[in-house]
Amino acid sequence: MRFSTSFAILVLAACGDRPKQSLDGGGDVDAGPGDDGQPQPPNDAQGCGSLTATLRDFQTAHPDFEDFLGDDRGIVAIDLGADNKPVYASAGTTPTTTGKTTYDQWYRDVAGTNMTSTKALPLVEAPAGTFTFSDNAFFPLDNLGFGNQGNAHNFHFTTEIHSTFKYNGGEIFQFTGDDDVWVFVNKKLALDLGGVHGVEQATVDFDAKAAALGITVGSTYQLDVFHAERHTVESNFKMVTTIECFIIQ
Repeated sequence: MRFSTSFAILVLAACGDRPKQSLDGGGDVDAGPGDDGQPQPPNDAQGCGSLTATLRDFQTAHPDFEDFLGDDRGIVAIDLGADNKPVYASAGTTPTTTGKTTYDQWYRDVAGTNMTSTKALPLVEAPAGTFTFSDNAFFPLDNLGFGNQGNAHNFHFTTEIHSTFKYNGGEIFQFTGDDDVWVFVNKKLALDLGGVHGVEQATVDFDAKAAALGITVGSTYQLDVFHAERHTVESNFKMVTTIECFIIQ
């Protein structure tokens, strides 16, 4: 991965609906959505490596959290919404969700329902050309937001990441973890690990899916990641990619 700064760290991030407080003490890091509803760069955006990640904390009592178990593919539609959020695909409920109204709260700021913050996640290069973030105890909101609610960790939160990248050919993006994860490339669903489940893995092979995703070597595209941690007792989060440069939208 090429970086425009002098240190090799990628800060993964997502843009939400209002300015957010950084968990790393950096204050407001997101300029918020622009007039067209598209994610805007953080105030200190400098190209490669200047991305951010949005975390939204939920209470255990939220109807989509803690009460369900099992794989649940197809929760979201194939196409990312015009607001760069997943579109709930069902006319009613799914095996692990209770409907559109509650699902739409996952990646939108809703006073009293969730609490929003940001967190830096470093990617490590090893071997050369492969970049990994891995945490088998991924609890970035311990004792924050609504707190641990009687648990050893804060298990009830979502993660949202927005970026763009140049497709050079041969890239992959792999996720390993729990619970739900959806990866969109060029606003098309490329990876679906929906549901409340143990550790699972899936890989996006950009060349193999180029036609379905509508991507062409040499062009630049969105890559958007949506994750949810919805149930005790584990939280695993691992991303591996050979994309050489992410750029803030």
